[in-house]
Amino acid sequence: MTSLVQRSSGLVQRRTEASRNAADKDRPEGEEDDEPRRGDEQDDDDTGDSKETRLTLMEEVLLLGLKDREGYTSFWNDCISSGLRGCMLIELALRGRLQLEACGMRRKGLLARKVICKSDAPTGDVLLDEALKHIKDTQPPETVQSWIELLSGETWNPLKLHYQLRNVRERLAKNLVEKGVLTTEKQNFLLFDMTTHPLTNNNIKQRLIKKVQEAVLDKWVNDPHRMDKRLLALIFLAHSSDVLENAFAPLLDDQYDLAMKRVRQLLELEPEGESMKANANELLWSVVAAFTK
Repeated sequence: MTSLVQRSSGLVQRRTEASRNAADKDRPEGEEDDEPRRGDEQDDDDTGDSKETRLTLMEEVLLLGLKDREGYTSFWNDCISSGLRGCMLIELALRGRLQLEACGMRRKGLLARKVICKSDAPTGDVLLDEALKHIKDTQPPETVQSWIELLSGETWNPLKLHYQLRNVRERLAKNLVEKGVLTTEKQNFLLFDMTTHPLTNNNIKQRLIKKVQEAVLDKWVNDPHRMDKRLLALIFLAHSSDVLENAFAPLLDDQYDLAMKRVRQLLELEPEGESMKANANELLWSVVAAFTK
């Protein structure tokens, strides 16, 4: 606690000017102008990031859950598997690949509506493309809740086990290794060896933590529809994956209490009502409903 009190602020500290200048030098000329025109690329919230360090929702949630030195998630976390599948559905929706079916005259609830493939254009991400192919090829379509269970392998129907996406955490960790965020090591656990992925680029994780902290502290807007959709989804899915508190661990007590109070405000929202508001992403709120119902 002493070390926390001595900090001038609970927020993760910004990068030094030197590291910021170094990142600028590494970025190729003209990259800032070209990137926004690429439809499949994510919005870049941090202008210091290069293309290689832009993370998907799945990678961000996994990174929040990974222990920095040990390089693996908590053995007691049984929520992150389904949380990562929820991230995939939202990521595909934000990239314009998926949407919910029309609600119809009777106004079906979010959890009763089927997921429809809007576009089958490749995303450039193997996991996302694998999930997209399953959804596109499945007739009749399934609901968001069903897809989270099917992609996680949580089904009693042996004919649907082929929908399970295998080794998701390991594959995401390898993506983060390729992006220079993690490294790969072998650790011996008495009876077996395990591949681990310790953190190697702390700046990227600290920026991610800072972004989450600021969303519910300094940059809190008290209206989910004024928040960036990707950031809003990250907060919901990090909570559902039981990794959100890792982002709040460095905060001072009063900041932690305020951050959690605002997260609870988001969790108490009614997805059905929120999904009907202007510019809302219905599939995002359907995933939220699946985890908060």
